[in-house]
Amino acid sequence: MTSLLPTLPGSYYTDPAVFAAEQEHIFEQMWFCAVRGEDIADAGRYRTVQVGRESLLVTRNREGAARAFLNICRHRGAMLCADGEGSVKRTFRCMYHAWSYDLDGKLVAAPNLVKMPDVDRVEYGLRPVHVREWLGYVWVCLAETAPSFEETVQAACEERLGDLAAVERYGIESLTVGRRIRYDVKANWKLIIENFMECYHCATIHPELVHVLPEFAGGYAAQYYVGHGAEFGPGIEGFTVDGSAGVTTIASLEEEQDRRYFAVTIKPQVFLNLVPDHVIFHRMYPLGPDRTIVECDWLYLPEVVAEGRDLTRSVELFDRVNRQDFEACERCQPAMSSRAYAGGGVLVPSEHHIAGFHDWLRDRLGERPAAGVANWRDGEPFA
Repeated sequence: MTSLLPTLPGSYYTDPAVFAAEQEHIFEQMWFCAVRGEDIADAGRYRTVQVGRESLLVTRNREGAARAFLNICRHRGAMLCADGEGSVKRTFRCMYHAWSYDLDGKLVAAPNLVKMPDVDRVEYGLRPVHVREWLGYVWVCLAETAPSFEETVQAACEERLGDLAAVERYGIESLTVGRRIRYDVKANWKLIIENFMECYHCATIHPELVHVLPEFAGGYAAQYYVGHGAEFGPGIEGFTVDGSAGVTTIASLEEEQDRRYFAVTIKPQVFLNLVPDHVIFHRMYPLGPDRTIVECDWLYLPEVVAEGRDLTRSVELFDRVNRQDFEACERCQPAMSSRAYAGGGVLVPSEHHIAGFHDWLRDRLGERPAAGVANWRDGEPFA
């Protein structure tokens, strides 16, 4: 095998037509992690999120089930909820003509509705999308027929960690958000994924991370190997910015998960980071070819958060890593339109697994190529 493999051409990170194809064939067809379940803990609480080209309204009904709808009034198309989050008592009411919908999306009220018998309250209810709750998060899918959750989302964890139990032992659904940071990254979402998947850059820009996980100085990321977790260095007590002790360890972990860091990429937009005392959960919301919102949750045992334990050192470690990574991605983004990168760059051996991500992307877009968009494999266009 050659020591160098080609990357995607630069146009894949800048071309609006490529991004439109990704919205249609990736984000609107696959399971997409939308919100943390505790963000909509009570009936009527909601968050709005952008998934592909659609604004979604994610809420919880009276029975406690998560529901998600296109955030569009069925009357004249006004956006139903303009705020990013909020709460209603019983109904979502459109500000334009006062059409109102219950928490299951059914049309329940409108001016003169009793005089319009041809307006079916179910047929003209909000448009629902598929919903699944797992690991304490609400996942949605806009496809008419959703792909198997087990064979896509859960399979990504099995493929990386060896079995699903390895992630379920962290009890992520029972943890609590101790800190949340929202990053507005001026870079293409694929640059962020590629960065997360490799550690060739770790010794260069992540001194704090390499101090805690010294094996990363060798350039190979934990994700390069199935089931591998990077081991804490000698004298390192916890996954913190200075290697000092963290907080209470998650008791359900196996011995081989202690003093180790595991990372999982769940395509298309989730990064999962597992350490003995907390979980770091990233969700990406691609908004344009050169802009991505990343929402990052630091999750701890409920008693740790309830007691007001100091989380500063553990949050600061990965917050620094994030900011270092995102600065690097933003440094790359302008160069994606350079003639020097028109044919792409190269992947060195420790990055070869990223080629699998590129093949996956090409396959997703190659099913129905967007008009006017060249699809490339090893530098040559293919149909």
